[in-house]
Amino acid sequence: MMRSMFAGVSGLRNHQVRMDVIGNNIANVNTVGFKVSRVNFQEMFSQTLRGASAALEDRGGTNPIQVGLGMAVSSIDSLQIQGNLQTTGKMTDLAVQGNGFFILKEAGTFAYTRAGTFDVDAEGYLINPSNGMKVQGWMASGGVFPVKDQNNLTDVQIKVGQTIPARATTKIGYANNLDSRVADATDFVTAVEVFDSKGEAHTITMTFSKTSANNWSWQASSSTITLSGNTGTVVFDTDGAFQTQTGGPITGTPTGASAMSITPDFSGLTQYASEATASATSRDGYPAGALQTFTIDATGTITGVYSNGLTQRLAQVGLANFPNPGGLLKKGESLYEESNNSGLRQIGEPSTAGRGMIAPGTLEMANVDLSQQFTDMITTQRGFQANSRIITTSDEMLQELVNLKR
Repeated sequence: MMRSMFAGVSGLRNHQVRMDVIGNNIANVNTVGFKVSRVNFQEMFSQTLRGASAALEDRGGTNPIQVGLGMAVSSIDSLQIQGNLQTTGKMTDLAVQGNGFFILKEAGTFAYTRAGTFDVDAEGYLINPSNGMKVQGWMASGGVFPVKDQNNLTDVQIKVGQTIPARATTKIGYANNLDSRVADATDFVTAVEVFDSKGEAHTITMTFSKTSANNWSWQASSSTITLSGNTGTVVFDTDGAFQTQTGGPITGTPTGASAMSITPDFSGLTQYASEATASATSRDGYPAGALQTFTIDATGTITGVYSNGLTQRLAQVGLANFPNPGGLLKKGESLYEESNNSGLRQIGEPSTAGRGMIAPGTLEMANVDLSQQFTDMITTQRGFQANSRIITTSDEMLQELVNLKR
């Protein structure tokens, strides 16, 4: 049997493998997060008919005489090149801009993906809707995150409608101006809303009365709370800047709620010869609120927006990177898993240690270059065709050999 026929068979078989890969690339041209593959060929074994000989004193050396036995597939590489980002406007659609993979988990098994077509299920978990696997990250408690490592990695859950408890007001900050031109015993009144331990609103009315040059008294009052410690003074220097204050904290017990203690801060006040504009410009405390919506930023941090106007960090999406992403094993559904040559996963927050940023409201498109794929298809077809000619010609030569007997 002729060696050329077997070489042609190997060429046919392996060009068919290359066409299979090209066909899969083109089929996935619109698959979110798909990474194109590339087939590399290499020469197969060679049969040595005569070995090489060294040069002698009166004769030069000779090269080896070898006949190749065909070709083989040396590798099928997954090219982890960034795909273009497409805006969708859906907040839970996420794309990685740079290196890294989203981390998914189901029944203790981890998988990794670049396809960020996520959604929130009935229980508030951020999931891959095609298979129900849960997105992994870190959950915040009271807006504070644990150490962001793989030991604290957990399911990301966003419960729309969850409540944040009320917090009583403990501080009020006043700023702006008290008019130095007014006569003694002139009053200026401003009001601010505060909250008790149950989140009920109460109005604190602050009355500033000028007692003498650069000296004012203050008195706090409320129609719903009996107050004590609610009087004091504010002193300014000759330039109109705040100098000292006395009085406070303002205390009182609303009906059915815990006792309140509020410290007024007048250090932001001034006393210039201009219109009186003094008012409360800062205040802590808030009523109870329910989570209405959420936002996601470039670091994967999920921030909740509550009905009381408060915003608070809820969770952060984690990313995994690998020393050799091309060594990951494809397991279908746009998922990857670790292999012996991918290296160990390196888990952390986005935008750190070589991990890319997250683009919310966008998806990463496939990195398939159709012009390159069609060109590869043509050269693969010609290669297949040429190898088929080798087999045809070798068969004709064998036929001639058989016909020698006739």
